[in-house]
Parts: sequence; structure tokens; C-alpha cells
Amino acid sequence: MRNLIILFLFIPSFLMAQHAIEGTFSPAEDFTYAFLYKSSPSGASYVDRAKVNEKGQFKIEMDTTEAIGIYKIVYGVPQETNNFDLIYNGKEDVVLQFSLTEGLEFKESNENKLWASYTNSIEMINRAISNFYTHKSDDKATFKDIFKTLKETQDAFELASKGSMVSVFIKANKPYIPESYEDISTYSKNLKETYLANVDFGNPLLQSSEFLTDRVRAYIFGMSADATEDFYKHQIDNLVNYIGEDNSEIKMALLQAIWSNMVQIEMDSVANYISDTYLLALAKEADHTMLVNVLTIFKNNSVGSTAIDFPINSEVDGKEITTTLHDLKMADNYLLIFWNSGCSHCLEQLPEVRKTVDQLDAKTLKVIAYGTQGEDVAWDREILNYPNFIHVIDSGSPRRFVSSEYGVESTPTYFILDKDKKIMAKPDSLEELQTLLNDL
Repeated sequence: MRNLIILFLFIPSFLMAQHAIEGTFSPAEDFTYAFLYKSSPSGASYVDRAKVNEKGQFKIEMDTTEAIGIYKIVYGVPQETNNFDLIYNGKEDVVLQFSLTEGLEFKESNENKLWASYTNSIEMINRAISNFYTHKSDDKATFKDIFKTLKETQDAFELASKGSMVSVFIKANKPYIPESYEDISTYSKNLKETYLANVDFGNPLLQSSEFLTDRVRAYIFGMSADATEDFYKHQIDNLVNYIGEDNSEIKMALLQAIWSNMVQIEMDSVANYISDTYLLALAKEADHTMLVNVLTIFKNNSVGSTAIDFPINSEVDGKEITTTLHDLKMADNYLLIFWNSGCSHCLEQLPEVRKTVDQLDAKTLKVIAYGTQGEDVAWDREILNYPNFIHVIDSGSPRRFVSSEYGVESTPTYFILDKDKKIMAKPDSLEELQTLLNDL
């Protein structure tokens, strides 16, 4: 009886700390904590953290209450880029090494080691395919051998992973394998058409991982070296068809990621196509107010759109004028600057803008400097340095915050408008602005 009582006392400890996620970071001095998150189709939830010791080691105990699935280790900021995924099946420890120069390697965990081995094997064969076409070879025997190896490798890993979590990823990654010789044009065409054919967009494991986002981004951005607007739209339409009607949540997440990428590469027309055709309706259906606002503001301020109107009450050439942006008729082009008298970048750049503008004919360009901070003494004093600018400021009660309507996130922000107040350009830097103004 005494032995049984002792056994029962120890049972909870056996159950509550069966496995761990541990590893070593290198170089150790560049890391302080490892944060563990449980990934899900709707996001990631914090689980635990561990301090990284002087040897770069960390360890996070996993108890039986932790669900199996995809977990994420975050090791730095920004979190969006300083992280990696791993598979936790609740049956084994996960031991890893992560180096800023060498990348990620799993020392223990059959699931993760199998996936790493698979991706390395496929990458080697893909290099062989690339070399074959790069050298413009038409050796059909070599072609057959390469793709025979690819098929055998895929089949072997599907068999080895049967019944495991990683099997979902290996099947989703199944490559296109031609039945007979194909020239590069035919192979590329078929590769594009089948790239997402084996992806189950409804699978929670895939939805929880970076695999799905990476695969989709490769499909949209990696299938053409010289992609056009029409090509992107075609790929996006195909993607939506692959996802299907029943996966609105993951559809919204993936389209939002692509939309953000289009904004970054300044493909405004494609970003707005995504929004108008799919994403805005999905955001409204999900009652995602913030996303609806972001999409709407971006579209209203895209290149080619008419700039949002606002009242102008200012002194110009010694005369008080009361008008609106749309009714302003003073030049062939306008430079709209959102700035702040307390912004050091603004105070550095505005004098340079003035020098560039002073070299242009007055009828070619007029500057509208919109203060974002509300009327104050500093603004009153600073605008005296720019007598030829039209000065406007958020004032009145309640304040309208025109800068928010223009999607301004930092100052200074520049918009170049034509005489009809259509947005011609949104330069990101002083240098780009000066080049565009000189071209006028």
C-alpha cells in the first residue's frame, strides 16, 4: 500500500512533463529569450518562454495539456521575421540548433527531421532540373532519369511519413512530374498549372503553418521573372479557385498577405484588384472593420485616384483665399506635403524641397503644406520660412484629421497631383521626390 501511495504521488509529475522543446542558439550573445507560440488557422497564442543561457541553450517543458500541432519559436524582433515553425506531435522531444548564419537544424524529432530531409532532397533534384534546362539540354535519357529520381524520392518520403503529421506537408508539396520529355516552355506551363493542385487549403495543419503562405507567395511571385499586371491577376484568380468556397478565413488571410506584398512593390492596380474582387467583401463578411478601413484608405489614395478633397483657408501672395483642393486652379501640378513642425525629418527635408521647387516655374507646380499637429506657435513660426507654400492645418472642432484619410503613417509624406488633382506619384524619399519634380 505504501509503495502504491508513493507511485500515485509521482504519476502527475510523469504526466505533466513528458516532453520538451529545447535547443541551442548561435551566436549565444545575440539571443536572450525563446518564446513559444501555438499556431492555429486564426493566429498564434502564447504558450511559454525560456531564457537563453550563456551557452545559447534554452528548454521549454511541454505537458500533456499542450495540443499537438504547429508551434512557433520567436527569438527576436520584429517577431514577423525572427521566428521559425516546428511540428510537435506530443510523442517525442524536439531538439534543435539555430544559427544566424547556418539556419535551422533538428537534432531530435522524427517529424521535423523527416521534413528537413525531404525538403533538402527535393531542393537537390530541383537544382538538377534547373541545370538541365539552363544548359538547354535535350537529352531525353537524362531528363527521364532526373524525373524518375524525383518520383522515387517523393514516393519514398510519402511512405516513410505515413501516419505522421509531416505527411500532410509532404503530400501538399508533391511536385509536377512529366510523363515524357517536355521542353522548358511546356514544363514551365504545366508546373504553373499544377503548383497548387495537391494543397488542401482546408487542412488545419497547413493553415497553421508558414508552408501555406510560402507556397502561395511562390505561386504568385515566383512563376515569372517579368510578371505583368495581367499575369498577377490571372494567378490570383487561379489561387481563389484552388482555395474554394468553404475556406473564407484562410482565403482572407492569404489574400491579405498578397495584397500587402503588392503594396510593397507598388503594384497599386493589382492590390486594388485583390481588394475590389475578393478581399473587401471577405473583410466585410467577417466584420473586420480595421481591414475594411485599410483597404478603403489605400484605394482612395492610390496612383490614378482623385485626391480626397479638403477645405483650404490660407494666405497666398498676400491675399486670403478660401477654396477647396478640388477647386484650386493655380498650377499644372501640385505637391501635397503632410508634415509636422515637431518632426526632425520634416525640418530637414522641407528646406531642400523649397530649393527644388524654387527652380521650377510658378505655373508648373504649387506646394500645399498640410500640418498634422494642430495649430500652435511652432507651426506659426515655421511656416514663415515657406512664404510661397499654401499652408493648411487640421483645425476646428472636432478636428477632421485629413492626414488619416490620406493614410499618412509618418511625416513627411508626399503626393504629386496633376491639375485635376489626380494622384500621379507617392514618392517614398526626398531623392525620389526631387527626381520627379525635376522631370516636371
